[in-house]
Amino acid sequence: MDAYDGGSNARHGPDGPAAPGVPAAPGVPAESGGPVPAVGPAEPHVPAQPEPPAGPRAGIAALSLRYQIGVALALAVVAVGVCVHLGMMFLHVAPPNTVTRAHGKAVDDWTYPEFEQNWKLFAPNPLQQNISIQVRAEVRDGEGGTLTTGWYDLSAEDGRAIDGNLLPSHTQQNELRRAWDFFLATHDGENRPVGLRGSLSESYLRRIVVLRLDRDDAVRATTGGAGVVERVQVRSRTSNVPPPRWSREKVSTTPAYRELPWWPVPADEAGGGVR
Repeated sequence: MDAYDGGSNARHGPDGPAAPGVPAAPGVPAESGGPVPAVGPAEPHVPAQPEPPAGPRAGIAALSLRYQIGVALALAVVAVGVCVHLGMMFLHVAPPNTVTRAHGKAVDDWTYPEFEQNWKLFAPNPLQQNISIQVRAEVRDGEGGTLTTGWYDLSAEDGRAIDGNLLPSHTQQNELRRAWDFFLATHDGENRPVGLRGSLSESYLRRIVVLRLDRDDAVRATTGGAGVVERVQVRSRTSNVPPPRWSREKVSTTPAYRELPWWPVPADEAGGGVR
């Protein structure tokens, strides 16, 4: 039996119409004139959401145009003032240059006295001397006699404590140095106090050295037992830093000493009352 004998159920060719009531074969498009069946369930219609109303403006944008212009001018004046101040401070701490030589008075008038700085940019004048602070004491022993200790190099003790220490304390680095600078700033070349802060600097330095002597157990080392510190004497040892080998500069390396007068130690300080 060939294809023509298949009756009404025989499969037609691609150009023939499909039998009524019989679905088209998979992959074969339906006739253009017929309805296209919907695939899957129909999506529900979502109504468009209305845009939310714009909120009230805040900040400068909420001001009127006149006030916005006023705020902008005020901010511009502040910005200019900050730039001028930073520029004046930079010229004040910078090394001498063409601008400071021409307008140095204007820079000083702006800086002093409110904005004075005690340092210079790029360290143009680094220290070229080694200064060590030393102290000795007169100790009264248990038998009423008086003995004098040797010189204790307190700066060297601080240096040994700092060397190799990743986190040295502020006391080890600055206490003794700042106390000596404070003394020099309030005394003249004859070790006489200048101004009201002179006696304060003496008391401050004296208390520091007495505490250091107690920490070093100077009394026991001197008397071999008990005793009391009656007086202390402080001196500085200053020596120039030697120039490098390639330099032709010649400086004296002989140390210079500055000895202060003997200071009596009050009983409360000698007994540890300043701790």
